[in-house]
Amino acid sequence: MAAKLSFSLMLSALSFPICATIPPLAEILSFPSVSANISQILDDPFPYYFPAEASAGTPKLFAMPKCHGVTLQEATIDQLQDYMNQEGLADYGYINSVLEISPDFLASLDAERAAGTIRGPLHGIPYMVKDNIATKDKMETTAGSYALLGSVVPRDAFVVSKLRSAGALFFGKATLSEWADMRSNNYSEGYSARGGQARSPYNLTVNPGGSSSGGATGVAANVFTFALGTETDGSVINPAERNAIVGFKPTVGLTSRAGVIPESNHQDTVGTFGKTVKDAVYAIDAIYGPDPLDNYTSAQIGKTPLGGYTQFLTTKSSLANATFGIPGKSFWVHADEEQLAILTSLLTLIEAAGATIVNNTELPLYETIVSPDGWSWDYGTTRGYPNESEYTVIKVDFYNNIQTYLSELTNTQIRTLEDIISYNEANDGTEGGFAYPLGNPAFYSGQDGFHASAATKGVMDETYYQALSFIQSSTRENGIDAALSLSPDGSGIKLNALLVPSDVGQSYQIAAQAGYPMLTIPVGVHEVTGMGFGLGFMQTAWGEEELVRWGSAVEDLIVTEGRRKFGRTSPKWYGYLERNLPVRNL
Repeated sequence: MAAKLSFSLMLSALSFPICATIPPLAEILSFPSVSANISQILDDPFPYYFPAEASAGTPKLFAMPKCHGVTLQEATIDQLQDYMNQEGLADYGYINSVLEISPDFLASLDAERAAGTIRGPLHGIPYMVKDNIATKDKMETTAGSYALLGSVVPRDAFVVSKLRSAGALFFGKATLSEWADMRSNNYSEGYSARGGQARSPYNLTVNPGGSSSGGATGVAANVFTFALGTETDGSVINPAERNAIVGFKPTVGLTSRAGVIPESNHQDTVGTFGKTVKDAVYAIDAIYGPDPLDNYTSAQIGKTPLGGYTQFLTTKSSLANATFGIPGKSFWVHADEEQLAILTSLLTLIEAAGATIVNNTELPLYETIVSPDGWSWDYGTTRGYPNESEYTVIKVDFYNNIQTYLSELTNTQIRTLEDIISYNEANDGTEGGFAYPLGNPAFYSGQDGFHASAATKGVMDETYYQALSFIQSSTRENGIDAALSLSPDGSGIKLNALLVPSDVGQSYQIAAQAGYPMLTIPVGVHEVTGMGFGLGFMQTAWGEEELVRWGSAVEDLIVTEGRRKFGRTSPKWYGYLERNLPVRNL
């Protein structure tokens, strides 16, 4: 009887494109013979080893070969579990989703599986985490910056320890926007000094979405099965929807931030990426829970379901009981015509499945809090009211939170934000400490974000508290909660979710300021750029159950009835030979 298939063996296809021809380790380590060299000559290298120009502009450009008869491309977590229980990925150096591979990733849990022990749905499933999530192993945790290279973290991030317990296979660290976009206000999204430029498999020349760029692009390109990202404002939802995958950003406090390089304790949260809602929810189920090292997580006690969120996955039939709100003036008016037409057509399909859709379920203060010019985290100051600005809060929080994080590191002299600023100036050629053209074109404005934070000295003054109170009240009880209460018959029955175009940055910005959960599912791609866009679901605090229920229902509707018109499509690798820097914001 043949041995059961090990995912560690599958993963070796990352280094050897056709895993059936992987040489034995002894052969790899031995001095190659003449005959071995001859056997390595490729007379017909296509379609795996080199991208064929004739396939440019199609998903076939980087078609993934089968691994021991197993189709890894687009495989879900459930399918991979089936493969591993039966008898019997590839970054390609193009999209740069992987910053560092764990030297221990092949030390899998195959022995447990062989003995009949499977810890859960993630047992043996490979994943990556953003390089601002600490791992107490042989890996670096640097937020993409050389400033923290060689520093030693005190422990695994809580979410990583939970995944290890779940039996998930830690593959390594994903690339990101350096310091999770905190350092600069004019930068190349997805770039870091250590990791270089993360690129989307849909179009290598344009903004891949960020700051959790590598996690999203890697899942989209089938480099790894799922990933963890972090979000302060849009850093999970934005790269997910741009790369035509599912992004799940939970309520602040559902997932611990302990061990995560911070920005703002009021808005930071750890979320998940997957190709399906179910995959993203499997990961959420593994990582959520109270953590003594993050007091925000105590708020979830009594507000989360026994048995996790997977139990709330549904099918299209449940849509007959759903009522959704459309905040048209708040968000939909900011969508471009192409995606607006496709998303509107999807809404018609949702209605045909029995759902009730209510228009004009607006956020009461949308004219004040929603920027008409796209995502802007200093929109309050732009309007002349810094005491109503998200950035007023973020700047102060970062100054204090980063010092607390750095205080626990060993083997480093970096202890304050000022130390980081000095390091970047001293290493201008790589870290872009000064604005371009003195520094790096990827950090066009240098480190103006760091300077803005340093100028606050972390002082939580009256302006800070006014701003915190305003952004929370205007997006919570006077924002998302109020919009969810606009029932069609005036009965006060809350809507099941607000449906929004997740490519509109103002939508995920409002959810981020509120600290509320949001889910995005893939719907289509732009014809010219090839980049994805999605449908977003918004809910109140601890409303993840509703997001899972209705996100999976609409996903099932798309798969069974709308696949030809909606849903996730394979990337076509536009611009696969180009390496522009900075990337274009299209």
